[in-house]
Amino acid sequence: MSSIAGSGGVRVQTAASVARRAAWLRRLPLLPAFIYVILVTQIPFLLTIYYSFFSWNLLKPGSFKFTGLDNYARLLTDESIRIAVLNTVVLTVAVIGISVVLGLAVATLLNSEVFGKGLMRTLMIAPFLIMPTAGALIWKDTLLNPLFGLLPYLLTPFGLGRVDWVNQYPMVAVVTVEVWRWTPFMMLIILAGLQSQNPEVLEAARVDGANSFQAFRRITLPLVRPFLELGALLGSLFVVQTFDSIYMLTFGGPGEDTTNIPFLLYLVAFQGFSIGQASAIGVVAVILTTIIATVALRTLFSIFNVEARR
Repeated sequence: MSSIAGSGGVRVQTAASVARRAAWLRRLPLLPAFIYVILVTQIPFLLTIYYSFFSWNLLKPGSFKFTGLDNYARLLTDESIRIAVLNTVVLTVAVIGISVVLGLAVATLLNSEVFGKGLMRTLMIAPFLIMPTAGALIWKDTLLNPLFGLLPYLLTPFGLGRVDWVNQYPMVAVVTVEVWRWTPFMMLIILAGLQSQNPEVLEAARVDGANSFQAFRRITLPLVRPFLELGALLGSLFVVQTFDSIYMLTFGGPGEDTTNIPFLLYLVAFQGFSIGQASAIGVVAVILTTIIATVALRTLFSIFNVEARR
């Protein structure tokens, strides 16, 4: 009996080993991609954490020395980092909020029977396909220039033709460019949700006497809620890293009015050559990115939960 049990145990163990081997063989094609991700993301991040505990200025030979948490303590008392955090939050909330609303409006329009919606859809996608640096240059030199820009020309009848939007309202200018860039992204995600809607449900609502606004609020909006949350979450992760538009439009100014965390990191690392301090800012940026994404998602959850209970 023991020999039979023993042989059965061997057979069971062998079957389990074969199953594990088969599972690893299925995962084997993913191994190169996994190694690539580790090399280009995790190892640099670990090095960033390592350097954040050291004082190291590239312009000062022999300045590499361990300082513990001094770089992080300096961030708590640095006025520049507080301004950068506030600017990052304001920029992210404004861009995501406006982009989601405009994306929902445009997606709703393109989901209806409107003439030329194929061409409109193509034109709407175009801003998302333009390089951020090129797009910021177009806005700065072609659209917002107070002397020969298109927007000042169109606003001349209203007495706003000579307004230097970039210098007088720098954050508004950056938000406008980023909204122009990210609205197509939101529109594509929301449009995918709208096109998955069953038209028979809307038709039944109309038969029951619901008007367009009631049908949109009670049926369409809850349906596209996951797509809105997905767009806001992904958009937050990208917008919080905004660098190109700020670099090309305002260079963080005037003063520090548009300096966000990524741009402050650039100034400290590539203008001040302080690698230790820049590494600490980078670690804080990763933490804030995670926090902002979580807060944005929970906020959207709470908003739509309230709407669903009404």
